[in-house]
Amino acid sequence: MTDPNRPNDDAAAPSEPVVSKPYIMPDDPEEGSVEALTKEAAEARDKMLRTLAEMENLRKRTAKEVADARAYGITGFARDILDIADNLQRALDAVPAEMKESADPALKAFIEGVELTERSLLNTLEKNGVKKFDPSGEKFNPNFQQAMYEVPDTSVPAGTVVQVVQAGFMIGERVLRPALVGVSKGGAKAAPAADVTT
Repeated sequence: MTDPNRPNDDAAAPSEPVVSKPYIMPDDPEEGSVEALTKEAAEARDKMLRTLAEMENLRKRTAKEVADARAYGITGFARDILDIADNLQRALDAVPAEMKESADPALKAFIEGVELTERSLLNTLEKNGVKKFDPSGEKFNPNFQQAMYEVPDTSVPAGTVVQVVQAGFMIGERVLRPALVGVSKGGAKAAPAADVTT
């Protein structure tokens, strides 16, 4: 039984059949996709290599900063302690050698105690990377010494350290405090290094 009021379905149907896009298997690449994938893989590899290089540089930089912090972290404290070492040395220098020889046992014991304290302090500083240096007799080097005055001395070449007012200290490879020195003037000039040309 058909309903005469119902519209005819055949009249509403389109005259051309609907064709769906054929299914492409995932194994079947689209045109140009191989080149695109190759380019994308190359870009991803480049980014990965750059990231790895940056991470390696960061690791090296961090390791260097940690090593520097270990080596030079006590710089401020060591500078403060150098005043104590200087005062101990001044105390020992204030007692003349003749007085040390002829002093009573109590004074000798006191002097020995100050010497032991100074030695102990310098040993402790050395264990922590702080080393004392005495440039006597060396050629003046402004990177490690500070010239306080010139001494007329013809027995040594000009520019030689002849007196050390205050010893210098190094921490690792850095100068913690330059040595205060007196430099000779008037002697023969230090011989320049021989130029070997053939």
